[in-house]
Amino acid sequence: MTSYANLLKPLHLGFTTIKNRVVMGSMHTGLEDRFYNYPKLAAYFEERAKGGVGLIVTGGISPNRQGWLAPAGGTMNSLFDVPQHRLVTHAVHKHGSKILMQILHAGRYGYQPFVVSSTAIKSPISPFKPRQLSEKNILSTIEDYAQCADIAKKAGYDGVEIMGSEGYLINQFLSSHVNQRTDRWGGDIENRMRFPVEIVKAIRAKVGEKFIICFRLSLLDLVHDGNTMQEVVIVAKALEKAGVTLLNTGIGWHEARVPTIVTSVPRAAFVDYTAHVKQHISIPIIASNRINMPETAEEILATGKADMVQMARPLLADAFWVNKTATNRVDEINTCIACNQACLDHAFKNKRVSCLVNPRAGHETELVYLKTKQPKRIAVVGGGVAGMSAATVAASRGHAVTLFEATSDVGGQFNFAKVVPGKEEFHETIRYFKVQLEKTGVDVRLNTRVNREQLEREGFGEVIVATGVIPRALKIEGSNAPQVLSYAQVLKGAEVGQKVAVIGAGGIGFDVSEFLLKPPHQPQPQPLAEWQREWGVDPDPNYISEGGMQPPVVELPVRQIYLLQRKTTPLGIGLGKTSGWVHRAQLKKHGVRMLRGVQYKAVTDEGLWIEHNGQDQLLRVDTIVVCAGQESVKDLMPKEGESTIANYYIIGGAKLAAELDAKRAIKEGAELAARL
Repeated sequence: MTSYANLLKPLHLGFTTIKNRVVMGSMHTGLEDRFYNYPKLAAYFEERAKGGVGLIVTGGISPNRQGWLAPAGGTMNSLFDVPQHRLVTHAVHKHGSKILMQILHAGRYGYQPFVVSSTAIKSPISPFKPRQLSEKNILSTIEDYAQCADIAKKAGYDGVEIMGSEGYLINQFLSSHVNQRTDRWGGDIENRMRFPVEIVKAIRAKVGEKFIICFRLSLLDLVHDGNTMQEVVIVAKALEKAGVTLLNTGIGWHEARVPTIVTSVPRAAFVDYTAHVKQHISIPIIASNRINMPETAEEILATGKADMVQMARPLLADAFWVNKTATNRVDEINTCIACNQACLDHAFKNKRVSCLVNPRAGHETELVYLKTKQPKRIAVVGGGVAGMSAATVAASRGHAVTLFEATSDVGGQFNFAKVVPGKEEFHETIRYFKVQLEKTGVDVRLNTRVNREQLEREGFGEVIVATGVIPRALKIEGSNAPQVLSYAQVLKGAEVGQKVAVIGAGGIGFDVSEFLLKPPHQPQPQPLAEWQREWGVDPDPNYISEGGMQPPVVELPVRQIYLLQRKTTPLGIGLGKTSGWVHRAQLKKHGVRMLRGVQYKAVTDEGLWIEHNGQDQLLRVDTIVVCAGQESVKDLMPKEGESTIANYYIIGGAKLAAELDAKRAIKEGAELAARL
């Protein structure tokens, strides 16, 4: 049993008190932009407040239409906006939590034609070139921020957070990466910071002293011509003097080519930069990025590196993170694995945000786990994430559930993913489900294969088939040779040669390639110093390099790898929007040869014969690893018209094997179990 005294300690701000040191950071959910979605948004935030979070920050709300992230995005510039926001603030205040509305002006990151910026330089992540703000425009924008904060106060918010990081408008003024002005709003850091400082002053003058102003400042730009730490500290001091109550941490611009939040980033990788800034200011500062478990958060606070810790995605994964921590049930926390698949990937596709490991996130009013009035005997066949999701939800509702798993352990395909370097967090999901299986009273039978006759003989009225997939075999001449291995064999530890051809460039092909680039490793995350060297992040918290970047140092790979696909589309095009580029960059910088439009001809003792660009070619490789898809295992499902005693349902990979999709599998399991 561990004490989390620092994490659970109240924070007194003079005019108000936050009940603990946990901040739910801002994340756009897709519900902010339409007034009719605010009841759902209120339920989403209320669940986190009920779960014990001290301070909540909303997704970004624009102060004017030029600041929209997308056309007709969430805006706070009229008293007509107040009623729907009061639904949110009232829901949060019922549980003793505080809530800030984040004011976010997208600047040149907006996906709409009204975009503006400090300088008319197009962003690499938006199709629209911005218009440069004139002096008059700048002054009116400052007033828009102040009016926005004043209306937020009328809507019941405890304060506002000014988004000044991640490359949005204020960051576009703060950094020479975009700001190339020669007037009083550009040039040296004193001029570049004038815009945010004047915004803070205008808001403080409008809302008075007893209102939280939090500023999210970029401590590490990770772009060329980015600020140095000396400049960051100058800005932080000026913001404190202007009237900021809390200083929040931002890391990296959205266009930066250094990962900051994906699962391969070590936990709390950037906290030392926060600790450095803390030495120069007297207001509380908040640490952020890749903090997902209480031990990490408590250590940050106990060692004085920050005054609060911010988590966004971990509180999507588990709304009751704080309460579980406070009652020493840390083993029950549904840990964020930083996969981005249902949160950021959805946000950047203008879809409603949810969570791969917690499909209720963002759907609290729709996916409800009510206690059943008619308990049933339910068999779940298959102990992968789909089966475990269905079993635990059904059991939590009061059904008698038995889970049959043919192998010696649960976890399914996650047992392969967890051994890939950078995916160690996947262990946490398996741990969570194992605890839930026990807590909800599921009868788990390992090493047990069952058929329909056995299931119906035991009296199960409902059977959920979650038997998953098997790797698809390669069907060419010589494909039965011993040097041809499935991805499952490789990830289980089969011996692999020094020259390898990986057939199939989907997510598994990329994972296997990354697995084979490095020596066999224990299931431990990459050490921070090694990760910083590999990605070119300056490890000195008082860095003098532009944007905190330095030349990356890439270790030589232990194998020569060819990654091949039949399709003619670019390799990795189907990977996640916010994380796929990281995997593509990893393979590229480690010299993986990626070929598309490949036809596989034969396996011989010499290697793999392929046809590429209309010519036959021999790849002299020692091992061929097949990652060319999967086939559903659905033998248990009755054929159409076949009579059965029980009701049969099929979910996850057993239902559809075209693309392995843990997000879909867990969601299907939960939704089915909620209906039964």
